[in-house]
Amino acid sequence: MRLILLSLAFSSLFLSLQAQAQQDFKTQVSTLSPYVRYHFEAQALDSNETTFKHANGDYFPPASTLKVITALAATIKLGDDFRFATRLRQSNTNYSIQFSGDPSLKTRDLKTLLLKLKQRGVTHIRGDLWLDDSAFDGFEKATGWPWNAIGVCYSAPSSAINLDHNCVPASIYSRKKGNTRIYVPEQYPIHVENKSITVTKQQQETQHCELDLQARHENRYVISGCLLQRKQPLPLKFAIQDTKKYTQRMIYRILNQLKMTIDGRVRIGKPSQRGQTHTIAIHYSKPLPQLLSKMLKKSDNLYADSLTKTLGRVSFHQAGSYRNGTAAIKQIIESTTGVSLKQAKLVDGSGLSRDNRIAASTMLSILQYIYKHDAQLQLIGLLPRSGVSGTLKYRRSLMRSPIKGALAAKSGTLYGTHNLIGFVYNAAGVPTSTFVQYITDNFPSQAQRDARPAPLTVVEQRFYRQLIEQARLTQ
Repeated sequence: MRLILLSLAFSSLFLSLQAQAQQDFKTQVSTLSPYVRYHFEAQALDSNETTFKHANGDYFPPASTLKVITALAATIKLGDDFRFATRLRQSNTNYSIQFSGDPSLKTRDLKTLLLKLKQRGVTHIRGDLWLDDSAFDGFEKATGWPWNAIGVCYSAPSSAINLDHNCVPASIYSRKKGNTRIYVPEQYPIHVENKSITVTKQQQETQHCELDLQARHENRYVISGCLLQRKQPLPLKFAIQDTKKYTQRMIYRILNQLKMTIDGRVRIGKPSQRGQTHTIAIHYSKPLPQLLSKMLKKSDNLYADSLTKTLGRVSFHQAGSYRNGTAAIKQIIESTTGVSLKQAKLVDGSGLSRDNRIAASTMLSILQYIYKHDAQLQLIGLLPRSGVSGTLKYRRSLMRSPIKGALAAKSGTLYGTHNLIGFVYNAAGVPTSTFVQYITDNFPSQAQRDARPAPLTVVEQRFYRQLIEQARLTQ
């Protein structure tokens, strides 16, 4: 009888503390911007029971949390042995490089392919060299991508011909005379026009001036505006706008480096079939789990969208696109997991588009499925750990005990959107619950932006501390 009474007393205390914590959390959420929409929810993994919920909506832009669904669909459909393949082929006097949308392909990989041709004694190509881009079709940027970010590398286009992550590193230097200097390594075939100037802090505030980037045709860029006087150069990264032109120019450089000549041209497109075609050499990417690890830990948009288009190509036996890729994701998820995505609006696989929408309840169902089948899927271990790895390593709300290391999760950020989904671990290192944090339309006032710690940081800390405390009390 005494044990029963003690158990009841403990349960009553636990529920009382839980209720008080939830009330404190609701008070803290009210410190966010007045028109914010949010959904905080946690479910026990052993029972699917909701252990925490505070929400004023259910339908949100997922941002990069969508990558979890893309990873799940890719694992189900493509399998762990999947690798992107880039093939060098020959047909009579013509050669072709058959691209597959490999987001990890480097210039050195193409050089290795052509070197194998040279090692066969071919130093003079009597026909054309085709860059076969037929694996994908349609737009290389999805609808709803931010137009003002197309020149930066997280918005690099997804093409059948991806090379060097479709991204060129550069730097800009301020000068005392008021002008600036831009440095682009000479091996990258892009052109940057510099119209920017160096200013003091006071000049910057008076002129309301900042550094601007315009991306134009044929990988031409214009830098304008103001750069604050600084001792060290400012690193820049330019997203390649025309991946085919970029690769075409790189191929000419490689041929020159290898002292190989060509009678015809380096052409874009699929060559017509004339005579027998055979494969000379193949470059393979790393296997799917390693691709997914980078996609999830680094929140790599190019990897996610290349896999999305590949899912469309494999599922429907046609050139991959955003349209058939997202249709394939919906079909794969529903047919395998039983979770319907019919009400979800998906236009890419990376979550970069502002047009994506999904219900928080749907994402919780996806996470529950991943947990129950993770012995086969092996996806949870690919997620970043709070305050330890990937995009969560330096997230302010997750860097200290007890939150540090206690979450395996995927973040997602767009303008006004701050999401996090994943799993909570107890002290024994066992996942005990899954959670969704979806916040959108959060536009803090100047006073909120200046506050330290920021209101959003405090909200997140309160939420995850409560979930971790629940995990420890129920261990």
